[in-house]
This record gives sequence, structure tokens and C-alpha cells, in this order.
Amino acid sequence: MQGSGPSGRIIKRDIESAMAAGPAQPAAARTAVRAPSGADFEDISLTQIRKTIAKRLSESIGPIPTFYLTAEFDLSRVMEMRAAMLEMGDEFKVSVNDVLMKAVATALAQHPEVNAHWLGDRIRQHHRVHLGMAVATPDGLIVPVIFDADQKRMSEISAEAKELAKRARERKLKPEEYTGSTFSISNLGMFGIDQFTAIINPPEVAILAIGTATDVAVPVGDGFKVQKRIRVTMSCDHRAVDGAVGAAFLQTLRRLIENPLMMVF
Repeated sequence: MQGSGPSGRIIKRDIESAMAAGPAQPAAARTAVRAPSGADFEDISLTQIRKTIAKRLSESIGPIPTFYLTAEFDLSRVMEMRAAMLEMGDEFKVSVNDVLMKAVATALAQHPEVNAHWLGDRIRQHHRVHLGMAVATPDGLIVPVIFDADQKRMSEISAEAKELAKRARERKLKPEEYTGSTFSISNLGMFGIDQFTAIINPPEVAILAIGTATDVAVPVGDGFKVQKRIRVTMSCDHRAVDGAVGAAFLQTLRRLIENPLMMVF
């Protein structure tokens, strides 16, 4: 109560006025606002691998005139071959990805214009096939290399790919094991990705993105037949690879994948 008497004293008139006004209203309740526990954000320092990825890819998607070619392959005979190989023993066990890597390497040996590097004032076509395979690690993407992949058997590619991927995730790769690729592949099929485009790893002139294998109903005569099929998308540097060149490479790859015994001879 605010007094109206001398020096702010409360006098009789103040009390009578307060009584006439009724009981005082309680002050409005204040809602307490709690600050969230912990910090609002966390800054993650870049690893050396992540710095390299950022640098290399910033050199790729902007400056490189890229176009994309997508194809779908029938895996029926690949699945039959894998089953037959497995019956021969675990040492002959290979994954679909192992077969695809062998097919890509074999096709690259037949298409040196795709197995190439763009060097600014010239295109370097490689006579040896060094296949890079993208591997996700806790530090970021790294591309270990299977050297002379076209000269190796599927079982050799399978064993080497597993070992390289394992050591990549354990951060045990040597620099010479993830440099020097002439062409790269990236497979996200194990994550259920049907189709995607991958960014070219300069100075390479192309990269192949591989999706998941799915069952597809294909018309056969008056009915349908379920086939295991897979989609791949090839990213091409148009400075070095024309559309017809990329398409010819994918045609060769199709013949190898749909007739995998061609890779045995």
C-alpha cells in the first residue's frame, strides 16, 4: 500500500480507499524458462582425410562438365555363378560387388579412353587398370586401390578388397595404397540405395556408382519372370569422355555382367 500522508505515511484515508477497492490481485505467475542442458553446438575439427575430400571434390563438381549415364543389368547369371562357386568351397566365395569390380576392370582394359586422367593440356590413357573403391570410414571417404585389377582373379580381388576395406576403417592404410587409381567405383547398394550419382575423383575422367540389387518382374512371353537386377550410373568428364564413349563402355560392362563366364577366360 502506498501512503498519501506526509513523507509517504499511511493514513486513515489510505486504509479506507484500499478496503473499498477490494482485495489486491495476486501478481501474475512467471513461467520459468530453463536453458537447455549442455552446449548449443559442437565444432568438429576436420581430419586430414576430410580436408583432402573437401579439396578434391571442390575441384570436381564445379570445374568439371559432368554428364551421367544410367544402365540396368540382369544379375541372374551372376547369382547362378556365385551359387556354383560357393558349392566348390568357401575359398571360392565371392560377393556381387567382387564380380562387379572384376567386370569393371575387364571392361576398362578394353576402353582405355575411360581408364584415363585429365591433365589440363592432355589426356593420359593408362595401359594398366588400377581400380579405386570408395570406402566409408569414421574419418570420411577414402579410396584404396586394387592395382592391376584386370589381371587378378575374382577370388584375389575379393580377398584384397576385404583387406583394404578393413585396414581403411582401422586407419592403417599406407599413402601408396590409396593413391594412383585410374578409375573408381562407389557402391551404396548395401545401404539399400537403388540409384545415385557419384562425384568424379580428379584427375580421373569417370566414376561408376552402383546401387542395390533388387527383384524386378520382367515380361517374358505372356507372363512375367522375376529377375535380380542392378542399376549403375556413370559420371563422365565431358572434356575427355563423350556420350558415345561412355555408352560403349557400359555396353561392354553389360555383356560381362550378364555373361560372367566371359571373365573366366
